[in-house]
Amino acid sequence: MRPEDRLIVALDVFSTAEAQKIVRALGAAVSTYKVGNQLFTAEGPGVVRELVGSGKKVFLDLKFHDIPNTVAGGVRSAAALGVSMLTVHAAGGSAMLRAAVEAARQAPKPPIILAVTVLTSLSDADLQEIGVAGGTRGHALVLATLAQNCGCNGVVVSPHEARLIRQDLGAGFVIVTPGIRPAGAEKGDQSRVNTPAGAIAAGADYLVVGRPITEAADPRRATEEIVSEIEGVARLIG
Repeated sequence: MRPEDRLIVALDVFSTAEAQKIVRALGAAVSTYKVGNQLFTAEGPGVVRELVGSGKKVFLDLKFHDIPNTVAGGVRSAAALGVSMLTVHAAGGSAMLRAAVEAARQAPKPPIILAVTVLTSLSDADLQEIGVAGGTRGHALVLATLAQNCGCNGVVVSPHEARLIRQDLGAGFVIVTPGIRPAGAEKGDQSRVNTPAGAIAAGADYLVVGRPITEAADPRRATEEIVSEIEGVARLIG
């Protein structure tokens, strides 16, 4: 992959107009955008169709988590929109994950199915609060292993778990990491974060970056600096 293709910019905004402004500002520097709950709830599937129609790839991050039949229907609808990647919650269990994978396989252009493990905002204490023992690293590995066994293409994990999952689950399993913060940037509401270079060195394939780019004084320059960092570490690790 080209370094710029490993960056996914999160369009965590409230309107298509705001999203369009970001896409125009970044131009050819970015090929893939994340559409999540905030933008999709505000604007619906039209914003996805517009991005796909303009030649951009879409990572639809709605984190499907429901009964297997409902999730399969959601995956079919997402595939019909032309999304390249989408998320389901690994905690939905094996039947739900397999239903999602099978629905994707039936699409003319199957999207990559990514299982969300442990949200980057959660800490070990947060997991204990909801009755999950073993900490974020252990629980992320359990869920990632389940996702791989069910046929998912990859997982969404924090940069803190990427190395462990890469070592255990192999080179062919896609790892997408949110919680990316350039050196010196504010963590915001994220708990488990790392720099772009740190995440790539840990084994991540794709990095999801939102506010450090979209709220930067010069979003294009911020993007180029992150891509340059990705390129540098990717060259070093081969």
